[in-house]
Amino acid sequence: MDVESIFPSESDLDLSFTSCASSTTTDRTFTCSSGRSSSTLSFNESRLGTSSSSPLSSNTHRPHRKNDPHWAAIQTVTNLSPDGTLHLNHLKLLSHLGSGNLGRVFLCRLKDYDNTDATFALKVIDRESLTNKKLSHVMMESQILSIVDHPFLPTLYAHIDVSHYTCLLIDYCPGGDLHSLLRKQSGNRFRIDAVRFFASEILVGLEYLHALGVVYRDLKPENILIREDGHVMLSDFDLCFTADVVPTLQKRFSSKKVRSSKNRFSCFGEVFGRRREISDEEMTEFVAEPTGAYSRSCVGTHEYLAPELVNGNGHGNGVDWWAFGIFLYELLYGRTPFKGHTKEQTLRNIASSRPFDFPECDVEEEDGVAEVKDLIARLLVKDPRRRLGCAWGASDVKRHPFFDKIKWALIRTYSPPDVPGLLKMKKKKNHVMSHVGSSGKFSTSSFKKISRWSWRGLSNFIKGKRV
Repeated sequence: MDVESIFPSESDLDLSFTSCASSTTTDRTFTCSSGRSSSTLSFNESRLGTSSSSPLSSNTHRPHRKNDPHWAAIQTVTNLSPDGTLHLNHLKLLSHLGSGNLGRVFLCRLKDYDNTDATFALKVIDRESLTNKKLSHVMMESQILSIVDHPFLPTLYAHIDVSHYTCLLIDYCPGGDLHSLLRKQSGNRFRIDAVRFFASEILVGLEYLHALGVVYRDLKPENILIREDGHVMLSDFDLCFTADVVPTLQKRFSSKKVRSSKNRFSCFGEVFGRRREISDEEMTEFVAEPTGAYSRSCVGTHEYLAPELVNGNGHGNGVDWWAFGIFLYELLYGRTPFKGHTKEQTLRNIASSRPFDFPECDVEEEDGVAEVKDLIARLLVKDPRRRLGCAWGASDVKRHPFFDKIKWALIRTYSPPDVPGLLKMKKKKNHVMSHVGSSGKFSTSSFKKISRWSWRGLSNFIKGKRV
């Protein structure tokens, strides 16, 4: 299916298939929010020239995406283009992926490009069919996608404005969304190791957004897409709002326990071990949290709405940390904690002062359950002033014992958990990744192989020197 079959020409378009008049919603969508499309992704990267009158520069590369083969394919096509920009006639549509409240998404690839792996998602939005409020959502999503550069956030390869249509060329995630994967699990829930893996990657993504002054406001499994390597990323940024953020360096003191060694005996008699001591270690942390963010807009998914948003008293960055607690709860138990028989009952449960409870099930038998339950309880505090993360941001959440096993600097090297239904395509691994196990550590067998290869190389080098 060529673009020309749907886009007759760039000056005379008839995109009836992109009509957004249909209200595609789910039973989890709040009436004041936009409908969510959970079958495709959104991404960000370098901005390419478009068919609009204001072409975007393609010379600025994002650091973590500079070696991306998708971007290399885009560069190849634009280099051959007479005006050095990407146009719709460079794309070949393969299939229709899904529809949302703002537009439709198509799987596509670049024409006359041999690399069949370079597939993209094309999000087509008919601006004439949208209200002014939804047009502002489109502008917000385009703005966010144009500035973010993060491994767990999307890459925007091109923003093409043609007639009254806005087309966003973004990454395609073949693994679908996390909500669909969750429904494939036994009991509609993940094991603790899977919960920790997915939550840690989303936490890092939220930390980055907040550092940019972006409050996400629509965290839920449907908006988390699974890449071909099994890692996840956030999508759909139309409900975000931005605020000023002032990065600071905060000093903290953390207590460290020094373990006492056992008493030992020698020829000189008994040698006493050290006593257990507690020492305070000063730590300096980088904190960039939009604590001054404020909005009165009523948007989001009703099961994930924070109490301050439901009450209509205005809200800030705390709504994301509340939603992160709901997100953890749903991954662990397969449902949200305040869900009622109707949307109105759910909202009443959220706004009430009655605390939520944890269901009794086989989850209690897994290691780490006590820690994740404590983390959820600290996140689902109805007063945002006392909620974990609202003051110190992700640094507070990262220090929680539930994430003790996570080495945050190595999070991108972790292997996805073994989850039924999780698509993990084989990709070429670099030298480091090929020896990293699922725990994020070098395996013993890999270390032995490296050592053996190193000794062989050294031996051959010495022999060569002797000759």
